[in-house]
This record gives sequence, C-alpha cells and structure tokens, in this order.
Amino acid sequence: MKTYTYFIGVDISAEFFTASIYTNKNTLVAVGETFPNTTTGYSSFHHWLSAHDATSNNAVICLEATGVYGECFCYAIASYDFPLAVEPPLKVKRAFSQRTHKTDAVDSTQIAEYAFRFVDELQLWKPKSEILEQIRTLLTAREHCVTQSAATQTALKSLKHKYVQTPTAINALSNAIEQQKENIAMIDAELKRLCKSDDSFHTMINLLQSIPGVGFLLSVHMLVISDGFTRPLIARQLASYCGIAPLQHQSGSSIYRAPSSMGNGHPILRKLLYLAALSVRTHHQQSKKYFLRKVEEGKSKRLVINNLSNKLLKIICAIAESKQPFIVNYRSVNPALLKSA
Repeated sequence: MKTYTYFIGVDISAEFFTASIYTNKNTLVAVGETFPNTTTGYSSFHHWLSAHDATSNNAVICLEATGVYGECFCYAIASYDFPLAVEPPLKVKRAFSQRTHKTDAVDSTQIAEYAFRFVDELQLWKPKSEILEQIRTLLTAREHCVTQSAATQTALKSLKHKYVQTPTAINALSNAIEQQKENIAMIDAELKRLCKSDDSFHTMINLLQSIPGVGFLLSVHMLVISDGFTRPLIARQLASYCGIAPLQHQSGSSIYRAPSSMGNGHPILRKLLYLAALSVRTHHQQSKKYFLRKVEEGKSKRLVINNLSNKLLKIICAIAESKQPFIVNYRSVNPALLKSA
C-alpha cells in the first residue's frame, strides 16, 4: 500500500467546494479553503496544494459521493494525476460519533481525517469509459421517461372517466404519452448503437441474452453495474444490492419472523429481475414446473417469484464469469463427487 503524507478532504456543493489538509502526523495544515466549482477553481486548488507541498506523489484527495456536483472535479483532479477516493457519505458520517457544528469547513476537515484513519480502505477513483457513461445516462433518462409516461397514462385515464369532459386536456396528455413513447424508442435505438460499437460489450450482452427471460435492458444494466464487465459479478452481493436477498429475523426463542427480502435497494434492477422471473415462469418449462411445485407445497407466489429472480441472478453471474452461452438442460456436478468416482 502506498504511503501518503497529506490527506485532503473536499466538501463539494453545486457552486463551491471547501478543502482541508490533514497530515500523517495527525495534524491539520489548512482548514476550510473555499474555491469555485469551476475550471478556474480547480486550477486554483491545484496551486493551493502545491503551496502546501502536497503533490500527486505524497497526497491523496478524498470527497463524498455527491453525484454530478463532484463529477467535473474528479475528472479535473485525475488530469493532475492526484490519487482520488470518492466515499459513501453514510460511511464517512458513521466514522464520527460526536456531533459537531455543521459547516463546509467542518465537513472537509472530517473527510480529511477520515481519509487519514481509513487510508487502507480507500477505493481510488478511476475515470469511467465514455461509452459506459453515455449508456448509464441513457438508462437514467429512459427510466425517467417510463415513469412520466405511466403517470401521464394514469392521469389520462382519470380524465376520461370524468362526467365533464375536457378535450383540450385529454389531447394534451395523449400527445405527451405519444412523445414519451417516441423518446423511449429513440433512447433504445441509441443504447443498441452504443453497445454494438464496443465489441466486448456486444459479445457479453449477447451471452446474457441467451439466458431465458433475460432481455436487452437487464443485460445493459449488468453491463453498467460491472463497469463494462471489468468487475466480477457476485450473486449474493447483487441480491443484497437490489433487495431480493432473504434475510433472517430471529432472536432467542420468542422472536422469529420468516426470512424475507427487504424490498429496497436498486429499484430498476429489482424490477427487471422480477419481470424476467415472470417471463421464465410462463415460458420456461423447468421454471414453470418449479413454480407450480412450490405453490402446491404452500409457498406464496411472491416468494417463489423472488426465488426465481435469485436463480436468474446466479445464472447471469455464472455466464458473465465463464463467458459461455447458456446451455439448455445444464446440470452442475459436485467436484467432490467426481473425485470420489
């Protein structure tokens, strides 16, 4: 692990960011220096670091994940070759038990101290692939269009049931729905074009789509979650991430609740896995038999669908790791049995 002398904490807002410098001697060198969140501000921040002898060789910069507010800052710092860590805000907050004043200077100081205390756990940030960033943005825009379209359809349905009809309002909502459909179709076409432009993305998406029930959108979300399949997909972690992992709830002999999923997490991925599970329940014979058998045993339909979602997730992770297409009627064999035979 690389040894750092300076730990720079940065608290970012839409217009400004505040920085503080902590050293490996458990002391503060600078507290609460504010810069504009612009290109000029990034240059001034770089000169300010140099004035305090903090360079890309002896310093690490840490900030909380604040979405688009810190995106330009991260790319600017990466151009200066500074090591950079973007940490979850809740993780930083839990590192400090005492309540203090809430200011930008205090926050930047705590982030700098956090970087010093947890330097061995920092995950250094790397610029994302441009194609991958465009795909991620398009998926977000598509989900927004789908949500807006569903809301508009509900409003239109209500208007059509009113006693006093208002043609202008009905036409306006109808036109909005048609426009959203066009937007979704345009986004889908661009997503397919971007995925085909990268051979590795295109190959992996085709492999995932060989799995029954797995469609293009679910495959693309897996592409984004794994950073272009550069990170391993682990079924248990993903199940917890999207909120379909059954969790136990018991204590002693008096407290017991049947294991159930939390129902929170990544909502889009959870929805897509649910729809995929519904598809295999209807069209995949083995999954259909499994579903009917479990329902006859007394299991709730929702529970069995959740089990199918977890099964699909395990298959997706296995295909992503092996880079082999789905094999119909595949049967896994315990390696221990092969050795004994």
